[in-house]
Amino acid sequence: MTELTTERLILRRWRPADLDALAEMNADPEVMRYIRDGTVQDRGESEAFLARAEANFEKNGYGLFAAELRDTGDLAGWVGMAVPEFLPEVLPAVEIGWRLRRAYWGSGLATEGAREAMRFGFADCGLDRLVSIRHADNGRSGRVMEKLGMSFDRRTTVPATKQPVDVYEISRDEWLRR
Repeated sequence: MTELTTERLILRRWRPADLDALAEMNADPEVMRYIRDGTVQDRGESEAFLARAEANFEKNGYGLFAAELRDTGDLAGWVGMAVPEFLPEVLPAVEIGWRLRRAYWGSGLATEGAREAMRFGFADCGLDRLVSIRHADNGRSGRVMEKLGMSFDRRTTVPATKQPVDVYEISRDEWLRR
């Protein structure tokens, strides 16, 4: 079972006990403001997310990790990689992304977790390129992408939601040079 660690986080596979914290995060309108069309997710949708996340690990060898605080065991959110099927124009691609509970915003945890997930993607999974996609108005995620060394690729629109998004990217060679 893949488990990654950083100074403050354990990035691990999902457990059934994570559902309550995940559902709470996904029901927060501020957390979900820039996700899909901005609507919150109910408990059933969060449960389905857990099942998909685990299936993706089995299928791909990577996925969206539960981000657990090392000192408290609290679920801060998630960070990891998935295929961005919602934006066909960037495919084939693997997206690196994150979502944190509001209490953990601004603490550097997204950058810390994403750096380790990026290392895992390039060094352990052999990926050649990663993209990251954010709502055009989500400046916080844009700053994380820049801290990760990613470069702006394009602004486009998600077909299903008509939301404007910015796509950032980094190659393995660029990552190795950093």
